[in-house]
Amino acid sequence: MWTPGQSVASFIDHTLLKAEARAADFVKLCEEALAHRFFSVCVNGRWVRLCREQLSGTDVKVCAVVGFPLGAGATRAKAFEAAAAVEDGASEIDMVIAIGKLLDRDFDSVQRDIASVVQAVQGGALVKVILETGALTDELKQEACRLSEAAGADFVKTSTGFGPGGATEADIRLMRASVSSRLGVKASGGVRDTETAAKMLLAGASRIGTSSGIAIIGGGAAASGTY
Repeated sequence: MWTPGQSVASFIDHTLLKAEARAADFVKLCEEALAHRFFSVCVNGRWVRLCREQLSGTDVKVCAVVGFPLGAGATRAKAFEAAAAVEDGASEIDMVIAIGKLLDRDFDSVQRDIASVVQAVQGGALVKVILETGALTDELKQEACRLSEAAGADFVKTSTGFGPGGATEADIRLMRASVSSRLGVKASGGVRDTETAAKMLLAGASRIGTSSGIAIIGGGAAASGTY
């Protein structure tokens, strides 16, 4: 866990999920991650192989999003996407929960969806489950955490950054209290400055997902509208 005064760099997943991002942008992302010693880069599956090549022989991980950003794809498609990302070099998978099914309270379907991704990676990657907390009641946030743990996931995560709202201290505390110590909690969506990142970590987050990592570790703030 993070303690005040410690660098937050090793807790950051340096993120680039824009549809219009190009190869040169991902090369730069990897260079920044190496220079600042971020934990990982987080990218769409198309760019996993390139990032793994750029980061080969280093400690920086590659994280791939799955079912992103809606979570509404077929379960078998999510499982295939996750397995393909691991084959291409991802060591972490951030999957979006089946939000509509969760809102319908079809909890068995939600758990099977998560479990299918966990099984597809066969222990070759950590699985983080994105809840999209801005769309959920506190009760459903707690239920989503329970389902994620029961399905074998390794983390629960607040938001895609593309949906309603983003990470809040209250949600981080709620999620931390809703899972065992085995699971990590990732704060993402709207974490753009040093103060906010510190608040999330103190509230119980064990990872920060952001495109504003350089601003955060530099003590500044990124422009609004960034992830």
